[in-house]
Amino acid sequence: MKRVKITLEFLFRASPTILYQFLTTPSCLIRWFCDEADIQDKVYTFIWSGTEEVATLIEDNENERLRFQWEDADENEYLEFNFSTSPVTNETILEIIDYCDEDEVEDQKQLWESQIQVLRQETGS
Repeated sequence: MKRVKITLEFLFRASPTILYQFLTTPSCLIRWFCDEADIQDKVYTFIWSGTEEVATLIEDNENERLRFQWEDADENEYLEFNFSTSPVTNETILEIIDYCDEDEVEDQKQLWESQIQVLRQETGS
């Protein structure tokens, strides 16, 4: 199955600093992203329903960009979070870049929509 890149954008009233915290600390990650999280140096272990996924943080520009390389993924695939500020509304724009099989694009988008809804509740956005 062909893998495809998807890009999603979400607006938040929370600052990039707050969102960055929710993407880089175990206590915040478990509030919206996974059931358990462990970080050792730049290696993140995420657990969902007993299933463990490991990713290495390969780019970390605080409050601007985070890029993870999944342990079992193709080297050209990554999970990236980009932060910018809307010049019009002054809201934070969170851009997510992810990869999935081409027949799973809509499911992947719905999953991110659901996760982001929880993130908005947790950040008060």
